[in-house]
Amino acid sequence: MRNPAWLAAFGTLCVTLSIGGTAAGAPAPTARQALDAALADPGRAMHRGADARRKPAALIAFAGVKPGDKILDLIPGDGYWTRIFSKLVGPRGKVYAVWPEAYAKLATGNVATLRELSASSRYGNIVTQVQPTTRLTAPERLDVVWTSQNYHDYPDKFMGPTDPSVLNRAVFAILKPGGVFMVIDHRAPPGSGMSDTESLHRIDPATVIAQVKAAGFRYAGRSDVLANPQDPLTVKVFDPSIRGRTSQFALKFVKPR
Repeated sequence: MRNPAWLAAFGTLCVTLSIGGTAAGAPAPTARQALDAALADPGRAMHRGADARRKPAALIAFAGVKPGDKILDLIPGDGYWTRIFSKLVGPRGKVYAVWPEAYAKLATGNVATLRELSASSRYGNIVTQVQPTTRLTAPERLDVVWTSQNYHDYPDKFMGPTDPSVLNRAVFAILKPGGVFMVIDHRAPPGSGMSDTESLHRIDPATVIAQVKAAGFRYAGRSDVLANPQDPLTVKVFDPSIRGRTSQFALKFVKPR
């Protein structure tokens, strides 16, 4: 038996989510309840202090992530988003934590951490993978592909470089119709294109929008919850004067149905 659709509110944003019931007639948690539980997960105690600046509730609301979703977390670092997604999507969902091979060679510690998570009964819906740099794949059609602070890496030398169009076409192929591609990254000055990706680790959001739309996506809007008007946009993101406080953009793209 399936429960009716319900309206769930996250943070300051509202999204309408259709969620099915669970086995034995037990009511499925609302998306808000699932997110609250995910953020309170004891397994992410080391990350909770970053929530105020990373705005997970608002950004997950913007993306529309919900219980039961299949998500690919691209270049997941030490699993900040991966842990949240795991508890949010629940046992009916799946989280693929994926590194391109070129990046994985520089992040062996993070890859090991995520593999430990995958082997844990607490995070049994996580699958950790290292894939060829220019070939992103998934074993099933996905609801969401999410990448945070790493889109700008693709055109850099250590990644090949790899034309972002290769990534965007691959994401389009593995998403379900109606699936969401979320890109969060450090903002570069308007008109700078990809000129700052190597030197400052920043990219112009207008360039990202044009590149992703060229792969067939519909641009569904942006969230400015990570914007910082005090960021000059011309300083490397690791500079002590701005590290952890860069102005970032969050862009949502949808694969047409």
